[in-house]
Amino acid sequence: MGGGMKRQRGVSLSGLMIVLFLLIMGALLGFKLFTPYSQYFTIQKVFKAVAAKPEAKSGNRRDIMAAWASYATIENITTINGDDIEVTKDGNNVVISASYSVKVPLFRNISLVIDFNPTSAGTP
Repeated sequence: MGGGMKRQRGVSLSGLMIVLFLLIMGALLGFKLFTPYSQYFTIQKVFKAVAAKPEAKSGNRRDIMAAWASYATIENITTINGDDIEVTKDGNNVVISASYSVKVPLFRNISLVIDFNPTSAGTP
């Protein structure tokens, strides 16, 4: 039984730095994408709530926009406004939808553009 040198196993400092860099970049991307996605889910929830209201069943745009405005204020929705909203009739149901893009600056001159299409219609 000789006293030879044991090979060291584990992560080198440079390997650790690369892993930390990737984790930090992933976290930053997650933080930057959180706001646009949370706004999208909030808008979708509000569209469904407005479409379910009895006064929306008539399809009267003015009534729907009044209901939208109160929800938008409460939920602090700033991504879209009333002009971006489309109201259509699907049989007896009113469908409220919108289509918009959000530009998320990542770093320097690189940005991520995400297209959103919230709707009050259920997923098929």
